[in-house]
Amino acid sequence: MRSEPVPRIGRGWYVTAVLGAVLALGMAVLGWRQLNQADRIAADPVQVHGTVARLASGTATYSQVDYPAAGHTLHAADLRLPEDAAVGDPVCLEYAKADPTAVRVCGQRYPQPAGIGLAQTSVPVGLVLLTVCLVRIHRHRRALAAHTGAVRTTAVFAAEGVAAVAGRARRKRRGGGRRARR
Repeated sequence: MRSEPVPRIGRGWYVTAVLGAVLALGMAVLGWRQLNQADRIAADPVQVHGTVARLASGTATYSQVDYPAAGHTLHAADLRLPEDAAVGDPVCLEYAKADPTAVRVCGQRYPQPAGIGLAQTSVPVGLVLLTVCLVRIHRHRRALAAHTGAVRTTAVFAAEGVAAVAGRARRKRRGGGRRARR
């Protein structure tokens, strides 16, 4: 009588679980950063006029706006510019007085609204992916343990050991034994 072997779980489940966790954590940090910058700008905004230096063209480039802040010319990338913006056009910007690199277009809530939208969709997707993988891995391990007859008794032996040690300690504290009673 041969028992049927339990199929092995692929490494893909573990890799996908790790990738789901990294996706959720990374996008949560991106969203938190956008919220943090928006709060810093709202706390003490400084309005300046920047100049569009580059427009997004294709998938690998971002728009860039140059603006004066703290005596320097700084660059902001990937801001949501008006549809009719052209290179050289002035753009109203707000930056945080305490941190001139936290900048957004006037009238917008977040510095890079696409980052917030991406975080709002990617974090739940990453968490669902992680949860599905962890449930699958857990079920596989339970099935494997049931198939092999392995029972985890470490906790039972440890509990018995603690009770035995505690019992000995109680006996010693009582000063019990026949010699002590005489």
